[in-house]
Amino acid sequence: MTHMARVLDIDCRPALVAEMEAVGVHAAAAGGLADKARLRPVRLEAVDGRVAALLKQEMLALGADCAVHRGVADFERDARPVVLLGDVRTYERLAERLEQQPWELPEIGRRVLAAVRAFEAEELEPLDCAGTRLALRERTLVMGVLNLTPDSFSGDGLGGDLEAAAEQAAGFVAAGADILDVGGESTRPGSEGVSVDDELERVLPVVEALAGEFDCVVSIDTSKPEVARLAVAAGAGMINDVYGLRADGMIEAVADTGAAACIMHMQGTPRDMQQSPYYDDLMTELHGFLGERVDAAVAGGVRRSQLVVDPGFGFGKTVAHNLEMLRRLRELRSLGLGILIGTSRKSTIGKVLELPVEERLMGTAATCAVAIANGADIIRVHDVSEMTQVARMTDAIMRGWRDET
Repeated sequence: MTHMARVLDIDCRPALVAEMEAVGVHAAAAGGLADKARLRPVRLEAVDGRVAALLKQEMLALGADCAVHRGVADFERDARPVVLLGDVRTYERLAERLEQQPWELPEIGRRVLAAVRAFEAEELEPLDCAGTRLALRERTLVMGVLNLTPDSFSGDGLGGDLEAAAEQAAGFVAAGADILDVGGESTRPGSEGVSVDDELERVLPVVEALAGEFDCVVSIDTSKPEVARLAVAAGAGMINDVYGLRADGMIEAVADTGAAACIMHMQGTPRDMQQSPYYDDLMTELHGFLGERVDAAVAGGVRRSQLVVDPGFGFGKTVAHNLEMLRRLRELRSLGLGILIGTSRKSTIGKVLELPVEERLMGTAATCAVAIANGADIIRVHDVSEMTQVARMTDAIMRGWRDET
C-alpha cells in the first residue's frame, strides 16, 4: 500500500471540522481536534523578564512553547516581546493557570485569550450606523468612493457637482455598493487641507440628497468633528476618519451622533506622510495604534459596535510596507472589530505594475482579492461594479458557496 502524505493547508475551523469528520472522527470530538490543528502564535509586547520566564514554564507544562529573548536565561528583567506558541485550547488552559500567578500574569492570560477568541470569531456584532445595522463577516461589504474634490489623485473628483454625484451614486448602488463614501477634502500625498466651510459646502447637499434617495449607508469621509456632526444630521450613518478620531471633539461627535466610525492609521499628515515613512515593526505599530484609538473611543462613550478599523494602505507607508500589511492583514482581527481597507488605484499598484492611475483596475482587483482572503470585511473602491464581482468571487472561495438555484 502506498501511504500518500499530504500537508493540510486549512485554516478555517468549519473546514477543519469537516476534514476530521471525513476521516470518521466522532462528531463530538471533531471540534476539539480541529482546534488542535491550528497553531496560533501570539505576540505580547513589553514583557518583564521574570514574567517571560514564568510564561515559558507554563507553556512548556501545557505541551506548548514560548519564544523569549535569550537574556531571559540570564535572569535579565528588561521588558521585551515574547511569542506564545499554542493552539486555542492551550490558551484557554493557560488563562486558567495564570489566574493563580503573581504580577501581571492574570491580566496577560485574559488578554491572550481575548485576542485569540477575537481572531477566531466567525461572526461579529453588526456595525451600527446610526440605527442602520450592517452585517459583518457574512460577506464582504463594498464602499464606493464619491470624491467631491477638484483634485482627487484618481482623477474622479466631482468638485461638488450634485447632479454628477447623484448619477455616480445611482450607478454604484445598482452595481452592489453597500456604503457610499462622500468626501470633500483630498487626502492624497502632499495635499493641503480645506476650511470647514468649504468642506461643508461640498458635502452637505450631496449627503442629504443621497441619504434621501438610497437605502444604503452614506459615509462622510472627514476628520473635522463639525463636518461629521452636520453630515450625520443630514443623513450620514458613518464617519470615515483618516486621522483615527484624533481631532479634538471627534470622539464626542461619534458618541453623540451614534454613527459608525472607521478608525484609520496614518503616519504623519497627508501633506508629509510619504516623505520618509519608517517603522521599527510595522504590524506591531499598526496594531498598537489602532488598539489605543479603539480604547480611547470606547472610554469616550463610543460603543464597539460602532467601530471598524483601517490600517491605512498608502498613508505614511512605502510600497514594501503596504504589501506586508496586505500579507499580514488578518493579524488585525485580534482587535475584535471589522476591517476596512482601501487599496483602489493607489500608487503602490502603479509602482509595482509601472502603470498610470487610469490603468490600475487589475492591480486593484488583485489587492482586493488578497485583502478579502486575508480578513478584510469592507473594501473601499472607485470601480464598484468590477470590485463587487471580485468580492463575490473571493467570498465564494473563502467563505464557501451555496447553489441556491
